[in-house]
Amino acid sequence: MASLNLSAAVIGALCVLCLPSVLAVNQPPHVVFILADDYGWHDVGYHRSEISTPNLDKLSAAGVRLENYYVQPLCSPSRSQLMTGRYQIHTGMQHQIIWPCQPYCVPLREKLLPQLMKEAGYATHMVGKWHLGMYKKDCLPTRRGFDTYFGYLTGSEDYYNHTHCAPVPPLNLTRCALDLRDGEEVATGYRGAYSTELFTDRATSIIAKQEPSKPLFLYVALQAVHAPLQVPESYVAPYSFIQDPDRRLYAGMVSAMDEAVGNITLALQQRGLWENTVLVFSTDNGGQTLYGGSNWPLRGRKWSLWEGGIRGVGFVASPLLKQPGTVSRGLIHISDWLPTLVGLAGGRINHTQPLDGFNVWNTISKGFASPRVELLHNIDPLYVDITSCPGRDRGLTLAEAVSGSSGANSGFNVSIHAAIRSSNWKLLTGYPGCDIWFPRPGGNGSTSKADPLKPVMLFDIEKDPEERNEVSEQFPAVVDLLLRRLHQHQRSALPVTFPDDDPRCDPGPAGAWGPWA
Repeated sequence: MASLNLSAAVIGALCVLCLPSVLAVNQPPHVVFILADDYGWHDVGYHRSEISTPNLDKLSAAGVRLENYYVQPLCSPSRSQLMTGRYQIHTGMQHQIIWPCQPYCVPLREKLLPQLMKEAGYATHMVGKWHLGMYKKDCLPTRRGFDTYFGYLTGSEDYYNHTHCAPVPPLNLTRCALDLRDGEEVATGYRGAYSTELFTDRATSIIAKQEPSKPLFLYVALQAVHAPLQVPESYVAPYSFIQDPDRRLYAGMVSAMDEAVGNITLALQQRGLWENTVLVFSTDNGGQTLYGGSNWPLRGRKWSLWEGGIRGVGFVASPLLKQPGTVSRGLIHISDWLPTLVGLAGGRINHTQPLDGFNVWNTISKGFASPRVELLHNIDPLYVDITSCPGRDRGLTLAEAVSGSSGANSGFNVSIHAAIRSSNWKLLTGYPGCDIWFPRPGGNGSTSKADPLKPVMLFDIEKDPEERNEVSEQFPAVVDLLLRRLHQHQRSALPVTFPDDDPRCDPGPAGAWGPWA
């Protein structure tokens, strides 16, 4: 395997991003979308992290940093909205993730982003984590628009042996089995290859073989930096100053990911594609503080609707940007990428299901105002936080604790886990998830808690991104308006799809995770 180690010369090569593009582009741009997993707000260098990310810093500094950018608090929901351009309430995927033995996937009636790019004449390739359902072959990436696929189908796995362990409740056992596919075939022979390097090698190989005259859509969904905390020691060595062992390992994983992004960018330059490429970098959700991640100074973490769970690290790097080297504070959501990228490709979206995303290219490239003024974060009537939260005995929902409804006139049940953003306002109902502020890594601060939660909470996010000053009593008209908007969204929601586990999912002691129906 090629080493991920980038020399100073390689990093220096990225300075070509600082040069104005002189290429007259007569064809649609190549699009490379890199999705990190569980990458925290505080864990990128340009957010004053102690973790070094020279490639992400350089790329984003020469591009456009998205500082008012939102994702979903979990893996499958973010990926489904990226691929469909639709809120998860409109696909029935508003509750949790797709677990390995659940017999469902992103509804097959949905036309996904790679299908639309392929219709626009693109070569479409995917590398990395799918996590959008696999119970039957029609759910697989190669049946949903990708020409090629190399990666894993479940939500996480061992970085070296590429096995995933999951309970099979109907059989009362836990199964550990291989989860790696090349196309639709099980991929063996990669044991010992670190996944960040393995996926980067495949991505750069695709780029090296790409004909410049054929537009490329490459989706690289890295395993990093999701648990388990595994990384070659060479990446951990520079972080001996970090006392927390989980944070130290996590930092090494971030460094490996940062070099992977640099190598992918370098491959685009060497193949002569960069001058006509749009590269998007995004996390899928906030960092998981249980495994070394940090969203400081934001409140909450992965699995929550607090800013720490949903405000995402993201940027666009491209010589095609009209205002490079800027920061965008326009409201942008992960569902906006489908109409934005299909628009860049010259494709059509008038034959999809109704979209919730907006084309935000002019917001990113030219600094125009965002067409998005409202964002539904989610409505999940079944929500339970299954992860431990300091100071809480278990994942409690306010649906269990709240009697009566302070929003009765709106028609919306405020015990339901939900959140909506409108302009500068953010309203949360029910139990939003772990509600504390985790301290800055390496700092002297301690975990801090706020006043007891209310069934309805309002924050001015523009003035108060840390969600410390709850103002629902001062702005009752805003509360009423946003509760009515939640009620309207809820009326358009599909029933939750969250089927019981199917025992036929069990791959057996010598099998591999994959379709069974």
